[in-house]
Amino acid sequence: MSLRFTYSQLAVALLIAAFLVVFLIVPVVTVLYVAFADGDGGLTLSHFVSFFHISLMQESFWNSLYVGFWSVLLSTLIAVPLAYFTVRFEFRGAVLIQTLGVLPLIMPPFVGAVAMQLIFGRSGAVNLLLNDWFGFTLPIMDGLNGVIFVETLHYFPFILMNLMVALNNIDSSMEESAQNLGSSGFRLFRRIVFPLAMPGYIAGAALVFIKVFDDLGTPLVLNQTNMLAPQAYLRITTIGIEDPIGYVASVIMVAASLFALWASTWVMRGKEYATLQRGYAGLSRRRLTAGQSVLAYCWIVLVLLIVLAPHFGILLLSFAWVWSFSVVPDSYTLAHYATVFQDSPLMIWNTALYCGIAATLDVVIATAIAYLMLRTRIPGRNALDFTVTVALAIPGVVLGIGYLRTFRGIEIPFTDDLLTSSWVLLALAYTVRRLPYALRSCVAALQQLHVSLEEAAENLGATKGRTIRRVVVPLMTGGMVAGFIISFMTAAVELSTTLMLVTAQHDAPMSYGIYLYMQSAAGRGPGAALGVLAVVLVALGTYASYRLIGSRGNIAKAQEIQRIGV
Repeated sequence: MSLRFTYSQLAVALLIAAFLVVFLIVPVVTVLYVAFADGDGGLTLSHFVSFFHISLMQESFWNSLYVGFWSVLLSTLIAVPLAYFTVRFEFRGAVLIQTLGVLPLIMPPFVGAVAMQLIFGRSGAVNLLLNDWFGFTLPIMDGLNGVIFVETLHYFPFILMNLMVALNNIDSSMEESAQNLGSSGFRLFRRIVFPLAMPGYIAGAALVFIKVFDDLGTPLVLNQTNMLAPQAYLRITTIGIEDPIGYVASVIMVAASLFALWASTWVMRGKEYATLQRGYAGLSRRRLTAGQSVLAYCWIVLVLLIVLAPHFGILLLSFAWVWSFSVVPDSYTLAHYATVFQDSPLMIWNTALYCGIAATLDVVIATAIAYLMLRTRIPGRNALDFTVTVALAIPGVVLGIGYLRTFRGIEIPFTDDLLTSSWVLLALAYTVRRLPYALRSCVAALQQLHVSLEEAAENLGATKGRTIRRVVVPLMTGGMVAGFIISFMTAAVELSTTLMLVTAQHDAPMSYGIYLYMQSAAGRGPGAALGVLAVVLVALGTYASYRLIGSRGNIAKAQEIQRIGV
């Protein structure tokens, strides 16, 4: 099969490049330009000087770094032992424990933040029990501690998942050789096992830092506005779109995220982690003694109880009629769900509409990019992949500010509506933000499709276009559907970009509704109910993606192989 490209493929590549330029590169460059512009067409650093002369901005900068650092550190303390125990030792329930360990990712951190206050706050269930039993309380949710705690419990699965994969890929002979030379216990882990798994850990830690730095909802819900993301949002929404300090904060956020990506690559530079294996066996497992099993299970159960506390808390809050200064709610009701279904059906519909459009566009664009990357030699095809991947490092609040600045005054064709006041811009923002997830799924699906299947179809007389429609796309169905579901469910709980771009409540999705409800004590019950619905939506999407990845693609492949050339 020729790997040359046709003019139609070149046209598709140019169209995708134009989309990325208009809706990703230009908005981000606009933010960068305004941060350095002096108002007369020149460039200046005066806005950055002013930024660091404002005490609140200085505090916000250091607080964001502080929260990011401690979130990574605490996530490490949770994820590393959990990954090592479940991969290294034999005991019942390892798969269940690993599954529960990833469960926090299906809940947006801002959704469980209020529930965490009711459980771990100064007058929460845990501190009420500690005070009654031991006469002291812990400042778990006070100030920035609360933000760190919530972010840690939500994002540590990034380290857990990457580290489990890395540990499973270690050749058991490496560990056995170290044991034969007298190394064991923590020394073996510190000198052999963990260094060989370092690429997985670094990748997860970088993601945790980027996500924490990007998060807008959790600090706002916990009323901790002295961080960069809340300050960028508040400066633009209160002072105005022309305020340069908000743009400076945005540039610093982008720089910090890109630095985290660069640092994760730099740390790995010049080091070799691959092993030559004869008959891969993975990291060897050993049995725990009875005493070790008890200690391991006790520790793991304690960790999982803390990790799953936001889920239990938001569920209780959604049914609580009164929950104040008590370990559990004083009474229960279904009224919050009735309120949600009565007042917020439009938000649910808007979520389905915006996320459905975004996920569809993501799959179409991702499939095209994957094909251009792996099946053609179009110049710059890898630049498309790089540009899409960079979107991971662009905070949602920055992209939202860039959209407001770039598209202000532009009307939607054939209407009198401004693009910046329309839900269309929000759907496009979701598309750009979630495109990297869909791309990875589609690339993985196409990599598993051998080029000989396409060659067979072409040898039987099928044109390239017909081959793509009848062979490539059907055989990629599993990856495409998985990419759709992942894009849809992550867009459904997006808050940073949503807060920036929603201008009318009738255009608001569920994430915006949850945030509005949580702003008042009276609305926390309905907000929790709406949050539970969002979690259920994401959980169903997660389950469906696992099922489809495992079966739909294989079924489609078997069916289409029989129809090659038809």
